[in-house]
Amino acid sequence: MTVQGTTGPSRRTLARTTGLLYLVIIVCGISSEVLVRSLLIVAGDAAATAANIQAAPGLFRLGFAFDALMLLCDVAVAVLFYVLLRPAGRTLALMAAAFRLTQAAVLGLNLLHYHAAVLLLEGAAYTAALPPLQGNALALFLLDLHSHGYDLGLIFFGLSCLALGRLVVRSGDFPVAFGHGLVAAGAVYLVGSFSRFLFPDLAPALAPLYIVPLVVETAFALWLAIRGVRSCPAGAPSADRG
Repeated sequence: MTVQGTTGPSRRTLARTTGLLYLVIIVCGISSEVLVRSLLIVAGDAAATAANIQAAPGLFRLGFAFDALMLLCDVAVAVLFYVLLRPAGRTLALMAAAFRLTQAAVLGLNLLHYHAAVLLLEGAAYTAALPPLQGNALALFLLDLHSHGYDLGLIFFGLSCLALGRLVVRSGDFPVAFGHGLVAAGAVYLVGSFSRFLFPDLAPALAPLYIVPLVVETAFALWLAIRGVRSCPAGAPSADRG
């Protein structure tokens, strides 16, 4: 199977580029959460969170940079997956790309909540107008909005993973285990994100499930970066499907 207008070797290069960008997404996403937010944000403690951010504003802004780079790569990956997997189903590939791009748009706008927290804590006009307790509480509220906005974006990403997984299974270019794994990852994102809004008490119990998308997406990204696509996929479709 080849993409119209491209040759086999160019498809392999395209797949490897997709894998490398996907790895950047994973590294940036983990770094912003583990190396930045988990160190600075103290759940339920506005004063401690504000003190941490004010003591390390550069680290806090590094979290913004990680997320921004992640989203820029996400846009590119959405387009690259569409090009790679379009022959397995043009409409489904378009849906996967659209949901992933929507996720990027939601998370990009959501970064304003994140950056607003440091603006509030460092801005002289804001600190002068608000008592410390209120300012700290408002900053923590903005960070809580950012956290919920992340889950809102993951709803769209979960749907993208479901479509992507189906495309991977149909394409014949990759081991079908990756396709089924991506479907499972999409289900985890959907269940986890909806529970955050509808059944918040269940969210902590569901947190261990996120190991599934972490393992599946990392393995798939590594396969893409190293192997690319199969040279002669068995049973590959010869033309684009609708």
